[in-house]
Amino acid sequence: MVKAKIKIKNPTGLHLRPAGILCNVAVKYESSVQFQFRDTVSNAKSVLSVLGACIKSGDEIEFICEGKDEEEALSAMLKAVEDGLGE
Repeated sequence: MVKAKIKIKNPTGLHLRPAGILCNVAVKYESSVQFQFRDTVSNAKSVLSVLGACIKSGDEIEFICEGKDEEEALSAMLKAVEDGLGE
């Protein structure tokens, strides 16, 4: 299991478009890809889970990846957020 925290930079937070991009990155990996925000752990492969977390700009989340390709999955998730999730 690997974990890393990152701050969301998108000015509008994780609304539908960036949430969809985040999920599209997560589903490419065999590993479990989750994120923790406040006291809740959510599935990063589910658009509804990402939207339901109500993540705003400036919020910090922690990605938690576990499985065969966990290192690659974590790296890809962090890169996607750093790149602005399409915004």
